[in-house]
Amino acid sequence: MSGNGKGRSDNLTKGAARAPHRSLLKGLGFIGDEMEKPIIGIANSFNEIIPGHVHLKNLVQSVKDGIRMAGGVPMEFNTIGICDGLAMNHIGMKYSLVTRNIIADSIEAVAMATPFDAIVFMPSCDKVVPGMLIAAARLNIPSIFVSGGAMLAGVYKGKKIGLSNVFEAVGAYNTGQITRKELNSVEEMACPTCGSCAGMYTANTMNCLTEALGMGLPGNGTVPAVFSERARLAKKAGMQIMEVLKADLRPSDILTREAFENAVAVDMALGGSSNTALHLPAIAHEAGIDLTLSDFNEIAQKTRQICKLSPSGEYFIEDLYRAGGVTGVMKRLLENERLHGDAKTVALQTQGELAKDAFINDDDVIKPWDKPAYKTGGIAVLKGNLAPNGCVVKEGAVDPEMLQHTGPAKVFNSEEEAVKAIVGGEIVAGDVVIIRYEGPKGGPGMREMLSPTAMIAGMGLDKDVALITDGRFSGATRGASIGHVSPEAASGGNIAIVQNGDIVEIDIPNRSINIKISDEEIEARKAKLEPFKLQVKGYLKKYAMHVSSADRGAIEILED
Repeated sequence: MSGNGKGRSDNLTKGAARAPHRSLLKGLGFIGDEMEKPIIGIANSFNEIIPGHVHLKNLVQSVKDGIRMAGGVPMEFNTIGICDGLAMNHIGMKYSLVTRNIIADSIEAVAMATPFDAIVFMPSCDKVVPGMLIAAARLNIPSIFVSGGAMLAGVYKGKKIGLSNVFEAVGAYNTGQITRKELNSVEEMACPTCGSCAGMYTANTMNCLTEALGMGLPGNGTVPAVFSERARLAKKAGMQIMEVLKADLRPSDILTREAFENAVAVDMALGGSSNTALHLPAIAHEAGIDLTLSDFNEIAQKTRQICKLSPSGEYFIEDLYRAGGVTGVMKRLLENERLHGDAKTVALQTQGELAKDAFINDDDVIKPWDKPAYKTGGIAVLKGNLAPNGCVVKEGAVDPEMLQHTGPAKVFNSEEEAVKAIVGGEIVAGDVVIIRYEGPKGGPGMREMLSPTAMIAGMGLDKDVALITDGRFSGATRGASIGHVSPEAASGGNIAIVQNGDIVEIDIPNRSINIKISDEEIEARKAKLEPFKLQVKGYLKKYAMHVSSADRGAIEILED
């Protein structure tokens, strides 16, 4: 790399042999002076499909301004994105998780074919954030992230609401608790601006954890999308990538085991989405680090949940932003020896230095360590004969009455079957709803199931009914919703042999989940189990043939 940060892009601009390349660059409008400067790729994810991405078309200009101000030349390209909310509760959700691979692969292809000196990643929602983090780890060239920011919460009847409230309102409407006019009002108010949905759902959790990993500047996870501060942050990110390039700081320098442990600790403190148990192991795998569900449990046991945000609490991302943001949360962790303070960041300061300089402006939002929302971390991993390799529950969002629950199983082989039964009034207090053949391979695609959980909550049964699946639940889910059961039904896991009426015993504090039948009965049922037959075509078939189980992060397994 030369003194001005150029290195990879010399393959486009230096020497007589690159005359054709320079000619093409001139066709793009480059002038000679620009070819002497570092070329910075911008992996954008703008589209008009996702509310969290629709404004990235404008936000990217701030990034470009920052790059040019600091002496670089920006080159923007795009990748795909799916809105999980729009894909929910129909076949489209099978295609959500699978895009994580497509996003990572597409960025790899562009960045290898076009040798940028560094990259600014611009995600916002759902699988785009982890897909881009996987790409950054794989490419290992100087990188920085700046997301699109969170949506503001809506207000209905004097209370803040978000998208999860709309799903729950559907359940309330179906049981006659609210009118169609009231449902329409909730629908109108819940999503008032662009940005990633306003609660601590998957998108915002992952944007916050990007900060905790050290790949985004302070504010990346919490500055609202519509605030001018978001544009200023994007400009700073464009400027800062030039400093990261000069320092030759690479993702492999940042994405260490300590960084992932910091991310899990912040996740636990925030009470974040259970989907992090899929995404963080997958990103870590790409970075050459073995992060397991056991690591999540170990960190959860010594980390307190100090934030209680929507969907399990009354506060939203905008409140966390005003209270001190992710650095405020890390300040609490650092003060209580739960943070690796020497971890590196793209700010070119350590996490400890950033946390020490942070302010906490609201103890109700970022609670004191001795007055936590929950005495352990927000996510728990359960094991037992129903899930020998583990399953995941957002413990901090479970009503205390449901932390230990025993009840009869009502078994469904798809989300659609379960939703039909819920709407039809077939689910009653005490039931344990089992939804199977929805895992990474069996779905395929491991659909999120916000509709059944929100309907249960909207019907007022979230304190009486548990849901268990080898699929996954939305970050907007609350209640005793237990997902990621591994091995999944399609791989012959024990969830495949559960029958209606079997007694299921859930003990979240003791991290166990079991069906109350003998080992002999389990083996007898498994001997009669019909082999799973994959009945999909196209990309889903390709995905199902190479995907791992959920406990390994649903990563792509390729033979050597």
